[in-house]
Amino acid sequence: MKKNILPPAVLVAFLAALLAAPHGRAALAAGADTIPSKPDQLSFKPFSYNPPAAKEYRAVLKSGVVAYLAENHELPLVNVQIILRGGTYLNAAGKEGLAETAGYLLARGGTKNRKAEDLEERLAFLAAQLNSAYGEDRGTVSLNLLAKDLDEGLAILREVLTEPRFQDDKLKLRKDQILADMKQRNDSSADIERRERSFLLYGDSYYLNRFETKASVEGLTREDLVAFHRKWVDPRNMLIAAAGDFKKAEMAAKLDKLLANWPFRGEAAPPVPKPPSTMTPGTVLVDKDVNQGRVSIMLPGLLRTDPDFFAAAVMNDILGGGGFTSRIMTHVRSDEGLAYSASSQLQPGVWYPGRFGAAFQSKARTAAYAAQIVLEEMTKLRDGDATDEEMETAKRAFIDQLPRRFSTPVQVVGLLADEEYTGRYASDPLYYAKYQANVEKVTKAGVKRAAQRLLKPESATLLVVGKKADLLNPDPKHPVKFADLTNGKFTEAPLRDPFTMKPMALTAAGTAK
Repeated sequence: MKKNILPPAVLVAFLAALLAAPHGRAALAAGADTIPSKPDQLSFKPFSYNPPAAKEYRAVLKSGVVAYLAENHELPLVNVQIILRGGTYLNAAGKEGLAETAGYLLARGGTKNRKAEDLEERLAFLAAQLNSAYGEDRGTVSLNLLAKDLDEGLAILREVLTEPRFQDDKLKLRKDQILADMKQRNDSSADIERRERSFLLYGDSYYLNRFETKASVEGLTREDLVAFHRKWVDPRNMLIAAAGDFKKAEMAAKLDKLLANWPFRGEAAPPVPKPPSTMTPGTVLVDKDVNQGRVSIMLPGLLRTDPDFFAAAVMNDILGGGGFTSRIMTHVRSDEGLAYSASSQLQPGVWYPGRFGAAFQSKARTAAYAAQIVLEEMTKLRDGDATDEEMETAKRAFIDQLPRRFSTPVQVVGLLADEEYTGRYASDPLYYAKYQANVEKVTKAGVKRAAQRLLKPESATLLVVGKKADLLNPDPKHPVKFADLTNGKFTEAPLRDPFTMKPMALTAAGTAK
């Protein structure tokens, strides 16, 4: 496309005429007075953003199911997501992996009237994507397709939800895949860290730590999957988020048809259980022959509904959550060069209080020294004060990033449906409307209060994964020992058998066998 550019001669004549006119010279002079001489002198209107209101998207279907619907006519596409109450906590003892397998095969194991291969072929012809899964605290079934094929897509979705086939060969294939993945459970130090961190946080008996075993997976039958489906895939456990090229009233009617005359009656899913135990302070080391030492520093957290949540979020951003502007990253990486990345994390709980912590990777022989620095930064922030610049940077980050959560209609209805699912819509329907104001209200005193409440290095639990011989033989320049960081409380945890998830016995040298 050609741009309309004035010829130089015309542009010169225009400027000359403008300067010749008294009002023109005055206008240019006034404009020059309003333009600062330096970029840092520029000023802008205060940022303000009004998030979408849930009531504009919320609809209650005839079945009682709540749906969030967003029209978007920019592209001829429709995205539908069904959220199912329940999760892996529904697995009975000895049936670990049942929810995960049922969720995976719901959309991939065929239906009563379609073999899995026929279903896959038809979806491919429609250029449609159909997926399903069960995670820790919810299940999901999602459909994405062209708007012109919506009726057929919803008919297929109805089949999947009400008459899944759980085809025998697909079940066998999935079980083989899970068993193959088990062999690799101890290959990655990151996977070991993530797994052992959960054991330390919640205890061996909590549902998050009831992993699939060889025995539990091999024992799964098609009848188990059918029973799980009929018990939990029921409209009373559903929420819907849909966005795309449709009219809201018409889409609501189509969803009513999708859920009408449900052919069986399931049960209402129970709430997510709360963990029965708490962390024990000290250092736990898992021996893994890798070059880097992985360190997680864990402390109790809070619920996201806690009155101190916003102050705690700002505090965490200053300490280690704000990337290169945070204290931990600056000291551990920029000043000492001990890690590529080091951060703190505030993970507020939805169903129960979450955790606060920090994590990094460092050379094994400097890992304890880096951990000492992180703990010292926690103490400094707890006992001192945040600066004006830190407060402004952290608060602006939260406020400026808020619009990203609502970037697309799919994101909007997905977030609002999550608010409904987790109960925050019922308890605080104006949460996002008040979000910016709540962040702006955070003061230094509030940050200090949150720091004094959460930052207790003396009570921390440290998980260290790496080569034991190096981790316990610190660099002479920084002779810090992990036991010194936790008042001498130091234990070793063996690797777990990948097929039973039971701890393997330690040899005399301290390695698992």
